[in-house]
Amino acid sequence: QASFALRELGIESIMVNSNPETVSTDYDTSDLLFFEPLTTEDVLNIWDRLQPDGAIVQFGGQTPLNLARGLEQAGVKIIGTSTDMIDAAEDRKRFQQILEKIGLRQPPNGLAVDALGAREIAKSIGFPVLVRPSYVLGGRAMEICYDEASVHRYMTEAVNVSPDRPVLIDRFLEDAIEVDVDALSDGTLTLVGGVMEHIEEAGVHSGDSACVLPPYSLPPSVIEEIKQATYSLAKELKVCGLMNIQFAVKHIDGEHQVFILEVNPRASRTSPFVAKATGISLAKIAAKAMAGVSLAEQGVTTEFVPQHTSVKESVFPFTRFAGVDIILGPEMKSTGEVMGIHQEFPVAFAKAQIAAGTKLPSSGTVFISLAGRHKYSIIPAAKQLLEMGFKLAGTSGTARVLREAGLEVETVRKLQEGRPNLLDHMANKQIQMIFNTPSGKGARSDEGRIRAAAVMSGVPCVTTLPGCLAVVQALIALKKTPHPEVRTLQEWGQCQ
Repeated sequence: QASFALRELGIESIMVNSNPETVSTDYDTSDLLFFEPLTTEDVLNIWDRLQPDGAIVQFGGQTPLNLARGLEQAGVKIIGTSTDMIDAAEDRKRFQQILEKIGLRQPPNGLAVDALGAREIAKSIGFPVLVRPSYVLGGRAMEICYDEASVHRYMTEAVNVSPDRPVLIDRFLEDAIEVDVDALSDGTLTLVGGVMEHIEEAGVHSGDSACVLPPYSLPPSVIEEIKQATYSLAKELKVCGLMNIQFAVKHIDGEHQVFILEVNPRASRTSPFVAKATGISLAKIAAKAMAGVSLAEQGVTTEFVPQHTSVKESVFPFTRFAGVDIILGPEMKSTGEVMGIHQEFPVAFAKAQIAAGTKLPSSGTVFISLAGRHKYSIIPAAKQLLEMGFKLAGTSGTARVLREAGLEVETVRKLQEGRPNLLDHMANKQIQMIFNTPSGKGARSDEGRIRAAAVMSGVPCVTTLPGCLAVVQALIALKKTPHPEVRTLQEWGQCQ
């Protein structure tokens, strides 16, 4: 899209891509195409040979962003957001100063260069904490630690730590709603392209979360606060082009509080989703803005909120890895994405599940085994499942809570309690769906075996509470509308 935009302006473009698959079918998209590794040296070889006017680093994820400083030092002009501002968003201390200056919140955090320092920081900001190396790709080596022992183990076994490579420690906001925002700016005017509410709670990597555009449960006042924070950050970081911000919204003392998790001054993985959901190509508009054509000159001066709901769902490769635990966390595991569109959220979510290859059952038994804090939250949804004609089964703890609420539920033995247990029920095709949220710290071997067996048996398994609640809504919607209508993206665009 960026290449198309530059061509419309009469500018020749050179694309450097280390993955031949992504552009093998569109080899003539740009004027010149190089299949080269994205390293400073390889890019500079092309630069020396062709002497272009500048380089855009915003359209290749984190990798080209990390090259920006080296390229600039070698004399390459970085087009769009400056290298200094890219660094300000990446550098923990500078970013904290920016947030304090414009009055925005972030979770309590610190930097540690050794195990002792990490334990002290974790103790001072409070457990649970999210620990991660600086400058990571795809959430690699991120972990949620619930006590000092797990922080110590992480620092001594999981990562190489040094003063040059500190570990970031953030207070982990449990049961918070994560929100992604894609915005574009020409340096003067900033517009929000889309506000996406994640279905999975904060702590699941944004690439693995299902998300909804526009948000389906956030009040308008919170959405407005998120937009104002976006405008402030774009102005302070002098953004020219695209930016992505990840927020967490947590209910504290009766009110929603908005926290900034991170800012990426580049296109994110959600940009194509936003473009398809709204019919507006953010990358195309941003490329023209970086080339000096203002948003006003492009006729793009107002924000667009679609009248329909779009749901992005992640696709996972778990069926190819026998025995792997499918629990979602800070490390990204998905290998693709699909989307579902409909007027109403439940049907859009159901379509996204179907597209992702999840066969939602229309009858049978749903097995429920949830972590302590989730058991009571599932009661209304469990009641709806019974009303739809499903049967309920659960481990002793969850079954007891559901029974106390007046619901009929069969108790299934835990794996260590003998047979027949859940694995036997699955082998006999007696379970059609599993709701199983992890119980936090401690051994997860039983839970892990259950989830791995579910994948190998082809039984849909939902591992987060918001995911469970959304699935129940989708099942209700499919009861009313077994065959939701199908429209092209163009037709959805005309419905606005």
